[in-house]
Amino acid sequence: MSQIVPCLWFDGQAEEAARFYVSLLPDSSIDAIRHAPADYPAGRRGDVLVVEFTLAGHPYVALNGGPGFRFNEAVSFQIHCADQAEADCLSDALSAVPEAEQCGWVKDRYGLSWQIVPEAMLHLLADPDPDRARRAMEAMMTMKRLDIAALERAADGE
Repeated sequence: MSQIVPCLWFDGQAEEAARFYVSLLPDSSIDAIRHAPADYPAGRRGDVLVVEFTLAGHPYVALNGGPGFRFNEAVSFQIHCADQAEADCLSDALSAVPEAEQCGWVKDRYGLSWQIVPEAMLHLLADPDPDRARRAMEAMMTMKRLDIAALERAADGE
């Protein structure tokens, strides 16, 4: 069966980024590091060209493609978190641009955007009571980092 593998474009930091990402989540590993067999526009023969890695059980590729492209907010990765402690830990580790934080989104040191999503928020936004869901969403929209207790209080109308 065919498999979709996201390929992330870096300007020389593919191995560094992959090692950083796998250090954050369980079921993650560096699977292969491929070196360029010849000179190419962004590097020389022998440079790290591609890093294949697994992040939370999903395969990814990091490519040292050069300075031609940058990440933007049109693509982000969601990390569903079990609780506030996990959300806070991942936000602290990933956020390198505090002014970019909004509604649980953070931007890392490579410019990649991440959504730190507590499972409790997903449940609140899907609450069968539309007023509870609305109040939770309205509260979420005012937050930089998501605060589960504050979202629950808002949903309850407090």
